[in-house]
Amino acid sequence: MDVKPLGTGPDLREAHRFAVDAARAAGKLLRAGMRGEVHARAKSASGDLVTDLDLAAERLIVDRIRARWPEHGVIAEEGGEYAADDAWAWLVDPLDGTNNVAIGLPAYVVGIALCERGSPVLGVVHDPVAGRTWSAVRGQGAFVHAAGPSGRPLRAPRRPVPSAPVLAWTQGHEVRRDDSTARALKVVLDSTARRVLQLWAPLLSWVMLARGDIDGIVGYRPEAVDLPAGMLLAAEAGMVVRALDGGCFDDRYGCPAERRSFVAGPPESIDRLVKLVTAAQWIEPQVRHLTPISLTTVGW
Repeated sequence: MDVKPLGTGPDLREAHRFAVDAARAAGKLLRAGMRGEVHARAKSASGDLVTDLDLAAERLIVDRIRARWPEHGVIAEEGGEYAADDAWAWLVDPLDGTNNVAIGLPAYVVGIALCERGSPVLGVVHDPVAGRTWSAVRGQGAFVHAAGPSGRPLRAPRRPVPSAPVLAWTQGHEVRRDDSTARALKVVLDSTARRVLQLWAPLLSWVMLARGDIDGIVGYRPEAVDLPAGMLLAAEAGMVVRALDGGCFDDRYGCPAERRSFVAGPPESIDRLVKLVTAAQWIEPQVRHLTPISLTTVGW
């Protein structure tokens, strides 16, 4: 694996090694913590959760970044912004999949991205359970790491365009149950896909897409902090990311939620995936008038 320096800003070769090491260290902390009892608590009215493990892993990563590059901005899932920098910023998702951990499901990862003026130039995703790491450098490819600092190139294999794709769905925590666009998209996907995965860990979905395990991802107003690392990984592995209307996707992390919705998939089937999601506009007026069933209605 030969990663070239970036030119201005941090040495990208060093930043790449640093991010892989930091993600693995956080993963080691998480895996050790999972052996004990994990206490989850709500952190917002949307039902999103946080644990002490999220906070500990985030502290580990953020402390390392600030010690090495104190001039860089850091935007972390739990702690917010540290020393914001317009040119260089690290995005940290210390435990993507907290809701899975809370119910004892071992499906979680660590995500780190480095962005230049908002656009990702480096992304790392580490799976503590499998002990594997995936990374990407803008314009230089994606990599899979089994052990040690080096990795081998990752390129998703070309697959025939499926008649019924396997897709992943992700949405932001603040999306309401009665959001008519989200409901229309789900109806279309459930009606046409062979299977729709809702993993509660978007970075895992991006890894699966980059490896060619699934045929696409549809995201509606996804969270900003974990999007850059996964998106860069998939793009450098040969996948295409577009806005829901088929236009160019703005990959800058500061975009508002309504501009973060996307559809991603292989180049040979991305047009069909875009057609699939744009079909949701035709049924949205009907879905808009449906009232979601509440838990109190069914006596919960």
